[in-house]
Amino acid sequence: MRVFDAVLVSGDEVLADTAHARLERVLGVAVKRLHGVVGTRRAYRLCAEMVEREQFFLADGDFFIDPAFDPGAVEPLREGVSVRVWRSVNPIISLACGYGGLKLVRRSALREMGQGNGIDVLAALPGRAEFCAGVAGVTRFGRSAFHVWKAGFRECAMLAVGTTFGLSAGAVGERLEAWRAVRGGEYAPYAVSGARDGVAFARQAAQAPELLERLDDLDWLRRRFTGTHGTDHGSGAGEVPV
Repeated sequence: MRVFDAVLVSGDEVLADTAHARLERVLGVAVKRLHGVVGTRRAYRLCAEMVEREQFFLADGDFFIDPAFDPGAVEPLREGVSVRVWRSVNPIISLACGYGGLKLVRRSALREMGQGNGIDVLAALPGRAEFCAGVAGVTRFGRSAFHVWKAGFRECAMLAVGTTFGLSAGAVGERLEAWRAVRGGEYAPYAVSGARDGVAFARQAAQAPELLERLDDLDWLRRRFTGTHGTDHGSGAGEVPV
């Protein structure tokens, strides 16, 4: 059986420790952890220096892998392919998306990553990307008003400005509409607000692409949130089974 290294990248995710433990149990390997690094590109490049094997699994701190995921059935990346992405269920908009999904990536591709478009890491990798139809887990970001707003803001800003790699125009429109149509759940108003704010921000970034770097700036995002909504409204950590 082919064994891959694995790294989980975390920032302010409330349930990152639980996600990490779950990833180790399902993958059956010791999963390395990179925490608190500012900037997605910088964090992913650092991941390339943490692993020993050329191909490795890469997961975000709010990704909860499906217990049924079988790492033993995963084929290595073919020649010319730099990354494979499995979809993750977004429970707020009830869609399975590549955004926040599990990745199998080449260490060399991360080391050679170019500037790409904005902060979209996949678009900056050399070689081809593969997108799997299967779902590998769920993205559990909805633990507070701020985290839900931030997810809506970041994803909708990237969708609206055209920096989400591998999506058709129809799929982009479907995602944007899904965020704007959220009605159920404790934090639904913050999902809609984040989506609308993200689209408005994208209009600014279309004229000044350097603004997209702010999507990786947690302090800036929190200031923007509190400027509109005041202080956060509950951590919503709760208990999630490993």
